[in-house]
Amino acid sequence: MRRRIATIVARAGLAPPGLSAMAIAVSTAIAMPCFADVIEISPNGAAVTYAAPAVFTSAGVETIGRGMLSPPPSQSPSLSQAIGEAASRNRISSDLVSAVAWQESRFHQSAVSIRGAVGVMQLTAGAARDLGVNRYDVNQNIQGGAAYLRRMMDRYRGDLRLTLAAYNAGPGAVDRYRDVPPFQETQAYVSGILARLSQYPAVAATPVDFTR
Repeated sequence: MRRRIATIVARAGLAPPGLSAMAIAVSTAIAMPCFADVIEISPNGAAVTYAAPAVFTSAGVETIGRGMLSPPPSQSPSLSQAIGEAASRNRISSDLVSAVAWQESRFHQSAVSIRGAVGVMQLTAGAARDLGVNRYDVNQNIQGGAAYLRRMMDRYRGDLRLTLAAYNAGPGAVDRYRDVPPFQETQAYVSGILARLSQYPAVAATPVDFTR
């Protein structure tokens, strides 16, 4: 499950001698004007800061009223084209690639996780090397992510739940549990993407032959 951290930021003068750190923090928060930022940390460690009231859903953070600080970009025409081409090349749904990209990075090619994953599809150095792509190039990053999704679909005979779980937690964990691993992060990741895909009836209702 995505971890959400609310941080309170305030300015304060010097505290009286002997006042404990906790007392300083409490008195500062009470006495001084302050505001709260919401930081959404995704399963792969990428962070987005929200400076507005927000609600949390399986699809991520939805702001209420004021806009986000450093908002994630919408899916631009060039990004849509890159996703469509990568999906077509790997014989998978472009809506699936788009949903994974949204869950991974909110379409940020500049996203870098604390685990070292990079780009729209959050590829690690090892994965990019194995897939033969330059993860710092947005088109190759998307192509690599789509190719990996294709590889996991072949491995799990088109089982979308296991494919998504493997993208998040690795095929080793999926094989070990013979199901979606019981990790909160992975469970939320899979359910979040499936919920997003449910908005596209064609994806949810149309059988796809992943063994071609």
